[in-house]
Amino acid sequence: MQLLVSPSSIAEAKCSVAADIIDVKRPAEGSLGANFPWVIREIRSFSKKPVSAAIGDFPPRPGGASLAAYGAACAGADFIKIGLAFDGEDAARDVIAAVVRAVKDEFPEKSVVIAAYSDYRRMGTIAPVAMAPLAAELGADYAMVDTGIKDGKSTFEFMNDDELSVFTATNRDLGLKTAIAGSLKFEDLDRLKKIDPAIIGVRGMVCGGDRNATIREDLIRTALARIR
Repeated sequence: MQLLVSPSSIAEAKCSVAADIIDVKRPAEGSLGANFPWVIREIRSFSKKPVSAAIGDFPPRPGGASLAAYGAACAGADFIKIGLAFDGEDAARDVIAAVVRAVKDEFPEKSVVIAAYSDYRRMGTIAPVAMAPLAAELGADYAMVDTGIKDGKSTFEFMNDDELSVFTATNRDLGLKTAIAGSLKFEDLDRLKKIDPAIIGVRGMVCGGDRNATIREDLIRTALARIR
């Protein structure tokens, strides 16, 4: 299980290099809000660890999604991550196919992460269990769950341990890896180790519990020690 940490600035990213993966996003633009390509490039220039870049909580617009994905890949992201902020399997298929092709045609070594929201019912968006088979069919690498509304409620408040375990195991059978995020806390780590996703994504956990505070390197190292 790898630890992905989401800094909010280049300065925070420099404090996050102990993490397994540095995630570049812009929370002001949403749960998976896209940051600027020059920010991705700068973090890529000093990080010896893989860099993940979110490209947005997208409506069903495959053209815009594919161009954003291509831009993030060109800027140096190793993982390109999109949130499906809409419902409907046909629309999801179109967006996923476009993003995968935009990245993989030129950068086959890079990973495409398709995210659905654990709080999909209140979001009115596609369910993670409906998204994952499409992601596998269309050549993505990861199926992810995250909270779409950042109000302090955890993914565990919307999907229980059994649901997340089945999601992870089903993804494995489909040939996908799993990423789980969404206001995760230190007390969730033992549960997450049993669920065994490939990646867990955190911010508030390594900010001392307040995602609006500053990332602390000591808490990143504590989290790493707990999950190893």
